[in-house]
Amino acid sequence: MTLQKAFNAKTVLITGHTGFKGAWLTAWLKQLGAKVIGIALEPPTDPSHFVAANLTNGMTDLRIDIRNQVDLEEAIVSTQPDFVFHLAAQALVRRSYEDPVETWQTNLLGTMHVLEAFRKLDKSCAAVIITSDKCYDNVEWVWGYRETDAMGGPDPYSASKGAAELAIRSHIKSYFPKETSKVRIASARAGNVIGGGDWAADRIVPDCVRAWSSENFVELRNPHSTRPWQHVLEPLSGYLCLAIALSQRPDLHGEPLNFGLQAQQTHSVLELVQQMALHWKQVRWEDVSGSTEGPYESGLLKLNCDKSLHYLQWHAVMGFEDTVRMSAEWYRAYYQEPAQIALTTDAQIADYTTIAKKHGLMWAQ
Repeated sequence: MTLQKAFNAKTVLITGHTGFKGAWLTAWLKQLGAKVIGIALEPPTDPSHFVAANLTNGMTDLRIDIRNQVDLEEAIVSTQPDFVFHLAAQALVRRSYEDPVETWQTNLLGTMHVLEAFRKLDKSCAAVIITSDKCYDNVEWVWGYRETDAMGGPDPYSASKGAAELAIRSHIKSYFPKETSKVRIASARAGNVIGGGDWAADRIVPDCVRAWSSENFVELRNPHSTRPWQHVLEPLSGYLCLAIALSQRPDLHGEPLNFGLQAQQTHSVLELVQQMALHWKQVRWEDVSGSTEGPYESGLLKLNCDKSLHYLQWHAVMGFEDTVRMSAEWYRAYYQEPAQIALTTDAQIADYTTIAKKHGLMWAQ
């Protein structure tokens, strides 16, 4: 089934719709004709993709903290969604060291509040809960992590995401029996996402854009750390495919799935910056790895995505060069004509769909 057929005129609730991934998902679902309802705090950065593209237009935009269980439950139950995408989170590793309590409250208790709201939802609903690739107990081995591997990283952010996965599994087994549950739930794990519209602190692409647009150096804390960098639209297409499949197949209820690149498609932070430099003027950077102190950040993390390929026929379709090019083009368009950035967003979604169609992915046909 195509995305258009699946989501047109459906009520879709997104938590965290003002964030990086949430803004892109909101724009995409609006394109598909969905009735989008968003639950989030104010946009977490300034600038903000959500604000710049005026995404609040044509949707229901609610300001609710997912740590507020009463308000969250009332919103979810009253909207009677056909689909739910839970993206709201405290998503920054370094910030989790500064405020671990906020991180745990948002990422674990917030997720449990969403799950508790589902217990009061008396209708068919497919819910995709997004955690992170960092939910795994990362020992920095060379293999991609599978969905059955151990949970729990060393930092508060990673540990909170691992704990959220345990809470999801527990709640499903306790309250949402596979055979009879009207609400079907699955978790999605992805990470190392780049693309236009991200201005979060301590992320390499926003760091580059902020520095270079002001003709400054960008400091590279960990230039040799490697990641399977993927464009934001890659995992979002996976989340959409998972939601459709979940609404049709009870066997996917309760399943976690990884969404990422093939395990061998990794590049270092330095390689990413060098690739970005091909699409930007007045580029400068400085290796400060030997002179800066900071909390632990993993150097190697990969996912095995065989399960999503098997069950959803999903796989990533963009190479490293195109991923970086599309990201840089979005930011260039923003700094040249910020009032027109909604057009750039829509055009990139269309371009990505065309690429997926050429690769034969069913959702794009």
